[in-house]
Amino acid sequence: MRDLKSFPTVYLCAKPVDMRKAINGLSVIVEAELSLTAFSGAVFVFVNKARDILKLLYWDKTGFALWHKRLEKERFKWPKASAMHVEVTPEQLTWLLDGYDISRMRAHEKLNYKSVL
Repeated sequence: MRDLKSFPTVYLCAKPVDMRKAINGLSVIVEAELSLTAFSGAVFVFVNKARDILKLLYWDKTGFALWHKRLEKERFKWPKASAMHVEVTPEQLTWLLDGYDISRMRAHEKLNYKSVL
């Protein structure tokens, strides 16, 4: 798995997905239901209805990669969304994987100053 910070964009699929789906089925969801490009280099994150299984799908220039995580006791804190997908930062994805509710957390705003004068 690549470092999460290396992904330009992270998309969470808002609705639960059947975790029997593999690369082909998930990439069809990305393009047909989310209206996004599966070959964009972004990582796409899917969760099951019970919110104890998560799959990450991304294109890495030579093929698709699929990462799978199953929780044994807890549940992922999945954000509620009115849209088909939610765009989050790689840092927020790390928080989600660590068990935090990303809808309640927000990092400090990044400041880019040009001069002190």
